[in-house]
Amino acid sequence: MSVAAETGRPVNPSALSGIRFLITKRIEDLDATSARLEARQVDAAERRDQLRDRLEEAEVAWNHVLKNLERFAADDIDTQFRLVSSTRADLASLEERVRDITGRAADIHHEQEVLRQLHRSLDDLAASAVSQSPVGGTARLRNTSRQVFQIIEEERMRIARDMHDGPAQSMANLVLQAEILERLISRDPQLVVHELADFKDGVRGVLDDTRRLIFDLRPMTLDDLGLVPTLRKLTKDYERSGITTTLRVIGEEARLPGSLEPTLFRIIQEALTNAKKHARAKNVEVVVAFQSQRVSAIIRDDGVGFDVATAEARLETGKHLGMISMRERAELEKGRLEIRSQIGKGTEIRVSFEL
Repeated sequence: MSVAAETGRPVNPSALSGIRFLITKRIEDLDATSARLEARQVDAAERRDQLRDRLEEAEVAWNHVLKNLERFAADDIDTQFRLVSSTRADLASLEERVRDITGRAADIHHEQEVLRQLHRSLDDLAASAVSQSPVGGTARLRNTSRQVFQIIEEERMRIARDMHDGPAQSMANLVLQAEILERLISRDPQLVVHELADFKDGVRGVLDDTRRLIFDLRPMTLDDLGLVPTLRKLTKDYERSGITTTLRVIGEEARLPGSLEPTLFRIIQEALTNAKKHARAKNVEVVVAFQSQRVSAIIRDDGVGFDVATAEARLETGKHLGMISMRERAELEKGRLEIRSQIGKGTEIRVSFEL
């Protein structure tokens, strides 16, 4: 029998809040993974269509060669045959990749639905813990915790799969390309120069994918340089997405104690994500203020806005997970978060922490 059961201690509300936070964080990460998969799915589908067109043209040319073999040199026949074969192989590989991405996207959607149901069930657990015995409430809490840790482990596996299908697969292709370059050096140096340009582009692509994955998991600059340099990189990335993003720092920039830096960074990151995905904002301003006993941040956007009271009322349904995430992150660090918004007049999020 557990200590909680022996002492009759009720379910700890802080523990429930912590579990809700973990679930919300998992859903956030899945949203980010889903967005990346969607972008990769669109890109792969476009490249698949291009390959289909190329294959159709190559097969028409190959059929022409077959009907007029006596008119073509052996090298020309060999070249056309290799073009058809390689294009077919590339298309088959890409179609398999599209199927894999589609399947993984469906898995993520299913897992998100399960998480949202679990998130809603925590409210029922908190309510029932008052009327039920401590033993029953503790057992249900333990069962919920096991589900959360299982979800975390599955997400780790998903991240490993992202690394395998992304940078790892690309690097394997680069190795193969390097071997081809070695064989071409003695046969056609001029062709090697052209292929090297493609090789360098491939290396840059792998590097960008790797850096993006690392930044999504945990920005290295957050540990090495602190909050402000990481926010500069974050806002610069949002600039590339077409949103004018301004970062202003008030006061003397300083490192923050404990887990305040990652907490504040994730809140600002979530606010920027909401401005991009939901608010359809064109301009976003981030203001970070350092004071002797307090650090605070304001994130303003000129998006479509929303009714805060209505959104707050729907929090318990498991919707508006971004808002839930920001609030629970702030509460875990004993901070204060305020959301101001009106339909058609943008949104302003204020958060502050005592030092």
